[in-house]
Parts: sequence; C-alpha cells; structure tokens
Amino acid sequence: MDSRAPSVPERGPRPGRRGPGHRFARNPRALAGAALLVMFFGIALAAPRLAPYPADAPHLLATLHPPDRAYLLGTDNLGRDILSRILAASRVTLAIGILSMLVSLVAGILVGAVAGYAGGQIDAALMRLTDVVLAVPVFFLTVAFLALFGPSIPGLIGIIGLTAWPPTARLVRAEVLALRHRDFVSAATAVGASGGRIVVRHLLPNVVAVIAISATLRVGLAILTEAGLSFLGLGVQPPAPSWGNIIADGRAYLGIAWWVSCFPGLCIFLAVMAFNLVGDGLRDAFDPRLVV
Repeated sequence: MDSRAPSVPERGPRPGRRGPGHRFARNPRALAGAALLVMFFGIALAAPRLAPYPADAPHLLATLHPPDRAYLLGTDNLGRDILSRILAASRVTLAIGILSMLVSLVAGILVGAVAGYAGGQIDAALMRLTDVVLAVPVFFLTVAFLALFGPSIPGLIGIIGLTAWPPTARLVRAEVLALRHRDFVSAATAVGASGGRIVVRHLLPNVVAVIAISATLRVGLAILTEAGLSFLGLGVQPPAPSWGNIIADGRAYLGIAWWVSCFPGLCIFLAVMAFNLVGDGLRDAFDPRLVV
C-alpha cells in the first residue's frame, strides 16, 4: 500500500480563467490603442504648453509655408502654425467626442435597462422608438438640426449624443433580458427591492463590460461625425479650431500645400483607430471564451 499522500494540484491560475485585465494586457493591439489614447489625452491636457505659437496667430510672411524647423507641420493660408492649431483642436475634438458619448451612453442605458426589465408593452414601445431613430439618416438629421438652430459646441454634443444611443440601448436591453430571471434578481425581488433598485444595484453592474465596449466605440464615431460636420461648416466654428475645420481650411490648397489637411486627417485616423482597438480589446478581454 502506497503511504504517500496524494499530490495536491497546484493552485496557479488557469489560462482560461485569467481575468479581463490580464487578457487585455496580453493583447498587443489593445495596448497599442491604449498607448495612442494616453498620448492624445496627454497632448490635449498639455496643449497650451506644447504649442510653439498661439493657435490663431497669423504669420503673414509665412503663408502656406512647408514643414521645416520653424514650423514643424507647416502653416495654412493665413500663416497660422498647423502644429499649434492641431494641439488646440485636440482639446475641442476629444471633448466633443467624450461628452457626446456620455450623452448617448446615458440615454442608451436608460432606454435599454427600462425596456429589458419592464418587458411587455413598455419594452415594445421603447424598441419601436429605437427602430425609428435607427431608421432616420442620422447625419442628415444632424445637418438639418444644426442648419436650423445654428452650429454651436453644446448643440453639436447634444445632437450627436441623442442620435447615437440606439445601439447601446439594444445591447443593454439584451443583457438585462438575459439577467432578469437569474436567482440574484429573484432574491432581490423577494426581499422587497424596488424595480429601480434592482436595475441600478444588481443589473447594471453586470453589464459594465457591454457599456465599456460601447463607450469606446461611440467616441470614435462621434469624432468622425464632428469632423464631417466641421468640414461642411456646420460643426465647430472658426476661430475655434477642430481637426475637421482645419482639414476644410486646406481643401482648396491640396495641390500646393498638402500638409494643411494631411496632418489633422492623420490625427483623426489615429484617434478613431485607437478607440476602436481599445474597444475590440475590451470585447475580447470580457469574453470568457477567448484566451489572449
């Protein structure tokens, strides 16, 4: 008879059971996106100190000056330094993207949570409202609103946010529908918790992953929308710079001064790609079926 004690299996973490943070940290694309976002936010916060010139200061003897040591990214048709304008515009563009995302997130969470928990006619009515908003061409609705009421940064944030909530609402509703018959919800109902308390304290914390993924993707779309509207003259109005209206300033000079539109366009591309990479990384990290 073997007197040796049975070996105890090692209690190290199994690869399939690693947490979302570990899976995110093992994803090189997500880390690259996060690094880009840190860079952009750092630039936006330090923009006044990093800018070599005032953003709106014209250098009349250096109009459409190509990039060199004095003007690292060149100047526009008014002699304004492109680097300084891009740095100042980063604050405006990122602020619009984040604030409009928060507006759409609040609206989407509210509609999705109420629809998923209440069910029945309330669910049907809210989902038909969601379908109506999805069926309307959002960009043209935004253009019509801004043309009617005039372009302004608060109006831009509001209209972008209030037309971008349906995908978030659908995601939150689907998660709440899957959770509302679970045992912890039944237990909370049995002890007399109100519907609002159940939603806020028990259901929404379990859909944080979906909300975080949706939030990162919404910011990228909001930045693209703002850039398009500013390019058309319906977004951020001069003299306030945004990446979109800097591109618009250079469209008439693409043949002789490509740098005016190229560099802010590159910033838009990198920022949107960064948010999408982080969103994809979060989706993979919170998916227990995937091991990074």
